[in-house]
Amino acid sequence: MVAKINIGSNLYGALAYNQEKVDEGLGKILGSNLVFEPADGQFNVSESMNDFMQFVPAHFRTEKPVFHVSLNPHPDDRLSDDQLADIGREYMEKLGYGNQPYLIFKHEDIGREHLHIVSLRVDSEGKKIDSFKEHERSKAITEDLERKYNLHPAEGQKRSEGWELTPVDISKGDLKKQIASVIKPLASMYHFQSMGEYKAVLSLYNINVEELKGEAKGKPYRGLLYSAMDSEGNKVGNPLKSSIFGKSVGYDGLEKRMEKSTERIKSKNLKAHTLKAVSEAKQGSQSESEFRAKLRQQGIDVLFRRNDEGRIYGATFIDHTTRTVLNGSRLGKDYSANVFNDLYGGNHQQVQELIQDTRLSDIYKNTEKPTTQYDTSDSVTGGLFSILAPEPENHPKEEMPLPRRKKKKKRRYGRQM
Repeated sequence: MVAKINIGSNLYGALAYNQEKVDEGLGKILGSNLVFEPADGQFNVSESMNDFMQFVPAHFRTEKPVFHVSLNPHPDDRLSDDQLADIGREYMEKLGYGNQPYLIFKHEDIGREHLHIVSLRVDSEGKKIDSFKEHERSKAITEDLERKYNLHPAEGQKRSEGWELTPVDISKGDLKKQIASVIKPLASMYHFQSMGEYKAVLSLYNINVEELKGEAKGKPYRGLLYSAMDSEGNKVGNPLKSSIFGKSVGYDGLEKRMEKSTERIKSKNLKAHTLKAVSEAKQGSQSESEFRAKLRQQGIDVLFRRNDEGRIYGATFIDHTTRTVLNGSRLGKDYSANVFNDLYGGNHQQVQELIQDTRLSDIYKNTEKPTTQYDTSDSVTGGLFSILAPEPENHPKEEMPLPRRKKKKKRRYGRQM
């Protein structure tokens, strides 16, 4: 589990982001402290802003008084809403925010449950909450919570949870660096059992890989070439040998990874989550777009391989919750390419438009970096949390900054620590 704290001056934006999740049915309020918590769960940004502002004194000097943390337990951790709320409260108490107003939200928009907590870094007297060694303190707190709630430890996940995988963008240049930033963590994070499945997950990030086989000095040779792809799936720039990226993403390294993946998928029954989600989405969908949308709600991408006539001849599911890549045939005969072709095979042009509309960069906005409305210079990584999603852009900017008040009123709601 990983931690991420963001600070800023945009209280409206932080609350609006969480309201958007609640309105979409992908979030709800689990608890509050010194802030009104609606009994019907119908969260309202304006009303919440008023409650927060009643806590803020007429004058304060802190330029960035907004605190917003996301808390992301491991997908294998099964926690009730009460446990999640307790984890949020204990974290805030131990970090020094126990007497501050805050709201605890649960999100379910990336196929697994995680928390967002919004608070203020200024107390009722205008003094800034102590942030000395916040990184170290946050890490110690989350480690204590892991032990108390018997959660998966952060140490074993730092590599996977701490990395942000961003699709290659050919307009940004330095394709070698961009490719390296994806393939190295991806090869260690995801479970795949064939080169085809590896290629499938790479394609989500605009990367192509080709296998090379031949002889060099009389000895058999096997190698890989990586290339960037444009938005149309065409290879761009010079292909790059896997050797320049390291052994872990070369042919032999990936074969070892596939062997381990096969064992782990079987021993941990990792395909169960994918199978359940795909089965439910398939039964409840009338179109391919609806099928994809239902899978996205469970943190799953689907890649259909089509010929020029639009016929589906391959199906691969990338489950970002369990980080498992599975060809449809591994899920069973009811999930083969032929079955999906009968359901969704059709006009090639319509298919391309559909794929363009559901690109990874639009689907997984939570993997993007925070907008400039949040200063990430004081970001904290530690035990329980993941990267903060960007704020919604459909709210008027002039409403967002935290205003200065001339009058102070005191109304205290919610649970007090």
